[in-house]
Amino acid sequence: MNTNRTLGRPTDPSATTLDNSAADIGLLVLRVVFGGLLAAHGAQKLFGWFSGMGWSANAAAFDSMGYNPGKVFGTLAGLSEFTGGILLLLGLLTPLASAIVLGTMINAINATWGGGLLTGKGYEMPVLFAAVGAAVAFTGPGKFALDHGRPWQRQGVVWGGAAIAVAVVAAVITLILKWTL
Repeated sequence: MNTNRTLGRPTDPSATTLDNSAADIGLLVLRVVFGGLLAAHGAQKLFGWFSGMGWSANAAAFDSMGYNPGKVFGTLAGLSEFTGGILLLLGLLTPLASAIVLGTMINAINATWGGGLLTGKGYEMPVLFAAVGAAVAFTGPGKFALDHGRPWQRQGVVWGGAAIAVAVVAAVITLILKWTL
């Protein structure tokens, strides 16, 4: 029986090359859509693009959420969303991109916690974004990515776990700074 080397699953001997690429195509769609939307959220915060509030209003919003100074935390959030989104869209430095996304979303969950889970003003979107970031940390970006076949390509349980650990540590440090500054 043939097996797919990267997933360890049995493969259909009659499957076409395109069929064998289905998971990679799925990861490409996920990365491009998710990464593009997350980068757009960051661009809204930093530059006011896509009907966003822009840097000054974003800084004020972060001040009002208790992330003081808002200029620092708001800029960090915008840069994290923008950079993490672009890296995921491209499939570049994927474990780092996933860690950036997940760490940012842990703080977004904290900021929106009071709104509840399924209220429209709660933390359901940050949870969804965090789940995508964590999933891609483990699966890798697929073969249609800038990481694919490069010496720096990393994926799997160890790298996914490391990305999550880095994200949690960064998020906790950010939350500690929020509560002490």
